[in-house]
Amino acid sequence: MTGSTHRPHRRSALLRVTTVVGAAVPLCMAGWLGWQAVSGNAPAASTAATTTAAAVPTSAATTTTATATPTPTPTPAQTRPEAAPPSTAPAPTPSDTPTALTGRTILLDPGHNPGNFSHPTEINRQVDIGNAHKECDTTGTETNSGYTEADYTLDVSRRARAILAARGATVVLTQDGDRPWGPCIDERAKAAADAHADVALSVHGDGGPASGSGFHVILPAKVVAGKADNSAIVEPSHRLGLLLREQFQTATGEPYADYTAGDGLDTRSDLGGLNLSTVPKVFIECGNMRNSADAKRMTDPQWRQKAAQGIADALTAFLTTR
Repeated sequence: MTGSTHRPHRRSALLRVTTVVGAAVPLCMAGWLGWQAVSGNAPAASTAATTTAAAVPTSAATTTTATATPTPTPTPAQTRPEAAPPSTAPAPTPSDTPTALTGRTILLDPGHNPGNFSHPTEINRQVDIGNAHKECDTTGTETNSGYTEADYTLDVSRRARAILAARGATVVLTQDGDRPWGPCIDERAKAAADAHADVALSVHGDGGPASGSGFHVILPAKVVAGKADNSAIVEPSHRLGLLLREQFQTATGEPYADYTAGDGLDTRSDLGGLNLSTVPKVFIECGNMRNSADAKRMTDPQWRQKAAQGIADALTAFLTTR
């Protein structure tokens, strides 16, 4: 390492390489290489130069690795899952939101009453429906196995109430199993006005011929007679009826009735609940309880939930669209 004081004036090509390398290595190594060149040990010097030159890239690689910012290999916990594909679900419609029916009041009228069977005197009393007099109420029909229309209508009405309330509506029932019989048909019509309802719907099951099946919607005919004047509700009730026919079939898959009405719609002037109503109102006969296929569906809780869904969707559409 002290050989730097004996370096000759004449420099070979090898010495120039050595000098360049020596600039990058410790001074002692440069001196040793100079001594090797002076002594004429060319092979040894060549070997040393080659070794030293090989050391430079190694040092440079080491330096680069030391100064580069490392990129750690993600552990399983750090590995991000692949991004989920964009959702193709449709955006919620107003009927799907919890505020769609905020501020709206809906009257649901479960047809008949499970207790009517025990109160024949009360329900047979005649009441004025404007263009005629009819019984206060009836017992309704039932399936061959004894499942009553009154039980069916109350169950479906409660299910529909839950759906509508979840959308923000105030829902009023004409009876909720909380009275022994009735109410009478004229009271049912008046209940919508008393509740300041925006719309009303009466839920029923039909008692048609056993060979007939399907559902139908009953619309009000215009009745202006005696205490009845429903002229203001006929047109909006017709719109409600069309929506109900569409939504109920969509939800349940039930076909239109093949034994009455036409295309699932019937217009009548002999029903007190329609004659005396002052808010848009329709009836729905959800199926024929005397038909075995319809009875099987109507006694199935899952199908009744679908029926309630169709009813709720129709009422929602009526109140949120024009």
